[in-house]
Amino acid sequence: MLALLIACQPKGEKQLVGVVAAVSVDRVAIELILEDEALADSLLDQLGETELACYRWKNHLVLFGEAKDTVGISSLIHNAGIGMETKYYTNPMYVFDRASHCGDTPVVKPWKDYLLTANLVEDPVMQQRYMAYHEVQFEEWPEVAQGFCNAGFQQLLAFRNGRQLMLVISIPADKTLDELNPKTEENNPRMVEWNQRMGKYQEGIEGTSPGETWVFFEKLQATSIE
Repeated sequence: MLALLIACQPKGEKQLVGVVAAVSVDRVAIELILEDEALADSLLDQLGETELACYRWKNHLVLFGEAKDTVGISSLIHNAGIGMETKYYTNPMYVFDRASHCGDTPVVKPWKDYLLTANLVEDPVMQQRYMAYHEVQFEEWPEVAQGFCNAGFQQLLAFRNGRQLMLVISIPADKTLDELNPKTEENNPRMVEWNQRMGKYQEGIEGTSPGETWVFFEKLQATSIE
């Protein structure tokens, strides 16, 4: 088996987060926020071989994959000698999976994962309201899940660490999010209303432009060497 050096090169299409299909929710994300963006490649070289996918936005690196593949990663990060903040996203606050919410429609594999992030606004009361909406979404806003089904989303995971949200959208590997995402709102006014409401509770993380809320991580191409 070839060793993988995560010397990450842009893979091309901008990655967007999508919807989830019944998989074990044993998927995790580790975000590394570097003090010096120029050291990103050095850090990835030090992490070496891993089964985790690598994503990047400015000085933010995210390693994403199955929890079993994170064994030893925390130690490597700690010993890298590079100034950074580390955030772990391990227990999703919200899970959509196709097998549970889309009737008899089949789950498609392989998937393509899109990752994006935003902050909740600083107001604790509004944060609680946002969480409450998601706790009852399947019962009181079923059109949201139906929109995901209509778009062919396979899985959607929403993680929270403090104010920060990390969204993972999984779609069939032969599709793109630009192609599928508009279908979530097609003939679905309640989905449009949901998106408008949720937008009131969200804002961009540090480093975003004025008026920018969700930012997309770009998936980086692993380089294989013998």
